[in-house]
Amino acid sequence: MRGIIGFVAVAAVAVMLVGCARDSPPNAPPLHQVGHIQLPGDGSRFDYASLDAERGLLFIAHLGASEVIEVDVHAHQVVRTFKGLSQVHGVLVVPQRHQVYATATGSNEMVTLDEDIGVELGRAHTGEYPDGLAYDPAHATVWTTNETGGSETVIDAATHQVRGTVELGGDAGNVAYDPGGRVMLVDVQSRNSLAVIDPATLSIVRRVPLAGCEHAHGLALDPLERLAFIACDGNAVLLTLDLNSWKVTDAHTVDTEPDVLAYDPVAHRLYVAAESGWVTTLDNRPRQLTLTHREHLGDAAHVVAVDPTTGHSYYPLPSGPGGTPTLLEEAAP
Repeated sequence: MRGIIGFVAVAAVAVMLVGCARDSPPNAPPLHQVGHIQLPGDGSRFDYASLDAERGLLFIAHLGASEVIEVDVHAHQVVRTFKGLSQVHGVLVVPQRHQVYATATGSNEMVTLDEDIGVELGRAHTGEYPDGLAYDPAHATVWTTNETGGSETVIDAATHQVRGTVELGGDAGNVAYDPGGRVMLVDVQSRNSLAVIDPATLSIVRRVPLAGCEHAHGLALDPLERLAFIACDGNAVLLTLDLNSWKVTDAHTVDTEPDVLAYDPVAHRLYVAAESGWVTTLDNRPRQLTLTHREHLGDAAHVVAVDPTTGHSYYPLPSGPGGTPTLLEEAAP
């Protein structure tokens, strides 16, 4: 999920962050724990998580154990584990296809799993160090960010075959599909920029500089509001990018090494999980983020998934109550 951070001085950073040095959140009610589920295996590192909200199935990449854990968050129990996924980083469930995709970083592969019966359907070779994932429904392709390879591998979701590669010209961060623009957006970490890619031609059509950002890594979208949220893990900054004007409109400091972002489109709330174990929430009204809450959930609580149907958020922890791996379930106020 996080590669070697190249600290790049950005002249505009001082201007961008005037007035947004770490503010104290308002006196809003905190997140509150509504449950926890013991997870199998050891307390080695977890990575991304992805939720099929309708079915209540959460898929968690257990990097240290090279497996994906499937949890039924409605029944509050582990369903199964998918093993043999070497150093699995990214995981993405696509409910309309009933498939789960995982990046096996140790073998430079993307693995396709059947969500219904839990079998492996296929593997495709990627570039070096595949990490994050995104699905393009218009072209039925899955995109992997090859972090140290500096590229995107584009894979046919039906045949599991590689359709093409996009060279980014720098280390790859996270990737997201923008349905409004029908483009793929990719953080280019070492260039502190966002690449905008035409998925029909597999060509970069725009590069957006991210002034005030060091090592652009995390990425989440509000497609209806035409906004992108970008976490800069080198300097603990969160940027808001207007996808109509391609201008950075806002910046907030968050906690050390922000990693995974999750956006609740119903509550208009963004969750920022950091390597420091702190989670920050910010509300988006109207088209502008306001910091609402900060809380330390536990060491290495750098992964978050959110269920927009309930407003609950989920955090896999290497060590929870009793010292065992645990999935925390939190409710927003």
